[in-house]
Amino acid sequence: MNFAPVILSGGDGVRLWPLSRALYPKQFLSLTAEKTLLQETVCRLDGMSLEGIGVDPPLIVCGGESRFLVKEQMEEMERRGYSIILEPAGRNTAPALTLAALEIVARHGDAVMGVFPADHVIRHPERLHESIRRAMPLAMRGMIAAFGIEPARPESAYGYIKRGTALIDGEGAHEIELFIEKPGMEKTREWFGAGGYYWNSGIFICKASVWLETIRRLRPDIHGCVANAHDGGKRDTPFFHAGDAFAGCPGESIDRCVMEKLGGPAADRIGAVLPLDAGWADVGSWSALWELLEKDGNRNAAWGDVFAHDTRGSLLLSETRLLAALGLEDVLIVETADAVLVAKKSHAEQVRNVVEWLKEKKRREHISHQRVFRPWGYYQVIDAGERYQVKRIMVTPGQSLSLQKHLRRAEHWVVVKGTAKVTCGEKVFDLTENQSTYIPIGAMHRLENHGTEPLEMIEVQSGAYLGEDDIIRFDDKYKRP
Repeated sequence: MNFAPVILSGGDGVRLWPLSRALYPKQFLSLTAEKTLLQETVCRLDGMSLEGIGVDPPLIVCGGESRFLVKEQMEEMERRGYSIILEPAGRNTAPALTLAALEIVARHGDAVMGVFPADHVIRHPERLHESIRRAMPLAMRGMIAAFGIEPARPESAYGYIKRGTALIDGEGAHEIELFIEKPGMEKTREWFGAGGYYWNSGIFICKASVWLETIRRLRPDIHGCVANAHDGGKRDTPFFHAGDAFAGCPGESIDRCVMEKLGGPAADRIGAVLPLDAGWADVGSWSALWELLEKDGNRNAAWGDVFAHDTRGSLLLSETRLLAALGLEDVLIVETADAVLVAKKSHAEQVRNVVEWLKEKKRREHISHQRVFRPWGYYQVIDAGERYQVKRIMVTPGQSLSLQKHLRRAEHWVVVKGTAKVTCGEKVFDLTENQSTYIPIGAMHRLENHGTEPLEMIEVQSGAYLGEDDIIRFDDKYKRP
């Protein structure tokens, strides 16, 4: 029986707004190291030995919009053999894990799953490996093992696990006596002083078959919906596209629908908790990120072009311009090309209120950055007005946009760097630096980069409607609709 790492890479990009967005959540950002959080999650499993048990390449669960970001980040690390399971809609972690377990059983018959969120930090991977080795006997005999973190302070943002009777197998392991997701500050203060409680790390170890049986028994609605979605799915290596039935699944977390039911007097006693001392941190808010980052003598953590004077205990992050902070204390300032967040660190969790307001006003600053990533590269809006829009376009070597047309806009292309292969109607030709062309309304066209360096262009759009949905695709190598 193999060990199958499952990496849950969903998220709505809310808690670290404006740096993260719905289409570019935090796991795709390099926040605490050169690699992104997702890449760090993959790399920390390297070199793990489980005494004769093979370790499979990771299985990553994410939304369809993120699939090419995941693939690109895996290819940056030259990874092979991984799989990406695509959810048609976000339905929280319990349906996501159920989908992964069904895929594991379909491929291997069964395996021990290691469940890892993609947005955590672990400073000592070797200690994580040792904790996984200690959890394996528990998983092999049908238990669901959670890793608990010794609380450093009362913290209402985490789930809490109370340890019960000690278990013989799994050094330091105990039965789960109580599992409560985010119990509130009054309880956390009480439990912090009492001892015997852990923060829930979000890392779990269990057999795929055990998870499926448990979710089938506790939440047959979720199991049935996800099973139908898996049966109706299709494979397109490295992707597995879940069927449309997934969108009708109730949204529920692993913690609420399973783990909370493994503790208490009516529990099945198949839940176990093991302490994890591996430098774990959940990058769940701006204040949590400030805790993780290196600080200067005034306890400021700063990125980018930043000047700070008489400022203490603050997080100062600038992406595109000079940020000057004077006479401030315990604040966070985060600057991006299209939004700036200024708040007390103690109000970091209230960033959700900003995102809700953006949604209500039908704005787009919570959805994507000005630079929008596509499987072929990215585009960035650099100017816009009535009936016109100017974009910077970058196409990576060997990639191409779809063969397409627009019904309500024309486009003017100017090559700044590299060589573009252009299809416009019946004509196919090359454009080099400082050359340009015109794409009329309704003309079938395609842009390709057959060179070895990035292709950079300026695109000027003009017309009555400039939305991204004014596109009819006729051929697309990425199989988008």
